[in-house]
Amino acid sequence: MSASLLILIPLLPLLGFLINGLGFPNIPKGAAGIIGTLAVVASFVLSVMTFNAFLASGSQPLIVPLFDWITVGALNIPFSFQVDQLSLLMLMIITGVGSLIHIYSIGYMHHDSGFGKFFAYLNLFLFFMLLLVLGSNYVIMFIGWEGVGLCSYLLIGFWNKNTNYNNAARKAFIMNRVGDLGFLLGIFTIIATFGSVEYSEVFSKATSFPIGDPAIIAITLFLFIGAMGKSAQIPLYTWLPDAMAGPTPVSALIHAATMVTAGIYMVIRSNVLYSLAPSTLEIVGIIGAATALFAASIGLLQNDIKKVLAYSTVSQLGYMFMGLGAMAYSASMFHVITHAFFKALLFLGAGSVIHAMSDEQDIRSMGGLRKKLPVTFLTFLIATIAISGIPPFAGFFSKDEILAHVFEHNKVLWVIGVLGSLMTSFYMFRLLFLTFFGTFRGTHEQEHHLHESPASMTIPLIILAVLSAVGGFIGVPEALHGTHYLAEFMSPLYDAARQVNPTAFEATTLSHSEEYLLMGVSVAVALVSAIVAYVMYVQKASVPAADTSEKSSLQKLVYNKYYVDELYDSVFVKPMKTLSNILYSFGEFFIDLLVNAAVRIIGTLAKLLKKTQTGSTGDYVFAMVLGIVVLLFWKLLL
Repeated sequence: MSASLLILIPLLPLLGFLINGLGFPNIPKGAAGIIGTLAVVASFVLSVMTFNAFLASGSQPLIVPLFDWITVGALNIPFSFQVDQLSLLMLMIITGVGSLIHIYSIGYMHHDSGFGKFFAYLNLFLFFMLLLVLGSNYVIMFIGWEGVGLCSYLLIGFWNKNTNYNNAARKAFIMNRVGDLGFLLGIFTIIATFGSVEYSEVFSKATSFPIGDPAIIAITLFLFIGAMGKSAQIPLYTWLPDAMAGPTPVSALIHAATMVTAGIYMVIRSNVLYSLAPSTLEIVGIIGAATALFAASIGLLQNDIKKVLAYSTVSQLGYMFMGLGAMAYSASMFHVITHAFFKALLFLGAGSVIHAMSDEQDIRSMGGLRKKLPVTFLTFLIATIAISGIPPFAGFFSKDEILAHVFEHNKVLWVIGVLGSLMTSFYMFRLLFLTFFGTFRGTHEQEHHLHESPASMTIPLIILAVLSAVGGFIGVPEALHGTHYLAEFMSPLYDAARQVNPTAFEATTLSHSEEYLLMGVSVAVALVSAIVAYVMYVQKASVPAADTSEKSSLQKLVYNKYYVDELYDSVFVKPMKTLSNILYSFGEFFIDLLVNAAVRIIGTLAKLLKKTQTGSTGDYVFAMVLGIVVLLFWKLLL
């Protein structure tokens, strides 16, 4: 495996950023799109080559040192990359799905004046994301972590002439800083505990610690706070729905395939530490379950096509954390992969609808679009079936594997997971039926301009639809007479975790009949929800009312997202603004008063000293003699 080949994987997107960023706006749109896309496609090709080389070498993890970086006392932090099962899977997802999103963006952003700048930002984002997953230590991960946070701010607020979009970008940036503080504290505690930040050294030393050690619990809790922010878990989730302000390809890239899964990646990467902290894992599972159900319930009544998908993302991330809480690391990674396929497809499909609807996002103004947008409809249907967990599509295998592990671990959380599945199926089919079925409810002008998206947008949809349909077959459970290739591939990652905590071994002890029963329950609730949605929104052709006064108190509560944003605004935002205004007034009055007083005093002294400058030689000689006399007198006194 060539070190230079590995280095090029993140460097190519960085090169694309530099060319488009420095050349904007002088580079023609066509050239900017080709440069940005080719950089990521080439990175994907290199990732595939690296993956094949890894398999050919016997799947042995490899650390590639690049250069000596930071040395402070006994702490040495090299700049090096780590190639193993987890980093390679993330490479394939980031560059593979990222390439499709770049191709899609060529058509979607074609008429935007900031075309070249957009591709520069996308490339920079992918560079930091690749750095995050390739780094061999927590400091490099943190640099990538902060970098994707910066790029998400730039991309969410890309249309910066809109004040609401700027506010959404600031909200995402600030709320993620709360989580990042936890991550930073975790790194400091790791250094204090292990004297290193290198994964290999930290995990090797961690095996000598007992289960439940306070230092390990502190580290895992701090790291999880970071994961909560980046992966939008309660209570740090409210930034993600507002982040839909960015262009739709941004939503597909950041909120489906890459940044929001960084928290999942960090926990899986730190599986040795988390396996030593069962109490932390309990918290992880509970927060994941609460987020999955909470966000799914909000999605039931949302009418903005992208907001529905945003809350769906928050909910699906909750399922991944539920799996992590049950130490089902491979199952959660499996759902990261399938979710990247069907959620990227859903966002890009939504973008195709918005493109055809002249930027309309309210599903109450849509309807009957399947006839005008056949490719978009068919691919959106496949993604909806996949996320709903209906076999044999990808989401069925990954989500049911998580639920099977959760069932063994905690029956209450399993019930919550099933309820979340019921809601997920309902709001996704509600979205599908209101958008593509029935009669068109938009304006005559919108109907006149309805058309299928260009090939640059539909080809990525078709590829993602195929992956959403067949992607689950990399993890067919033994109960269905399959071989779970993904679990076997990732198994060496957990050798140290098995050593310190034998229960970290992921194979379930459920019988085949129990697994069939759990699968049956999950599929049944998904199908029932889909049927209910069909009856409500196709047969009865009901459309959500625009007037919220017709809703019950519970419906108003859910429709207004449980007023969490309003609560945060009252408890945090408004008091901070009030404090800022007070400090500003204090600075304006007292600080300015001191500064102005100092200016006046210096001015007065200057005027007094100015009077001594008479221009007379005699006056100057007199002053010198007087000075000498004073100095002599002072000397005599001493």
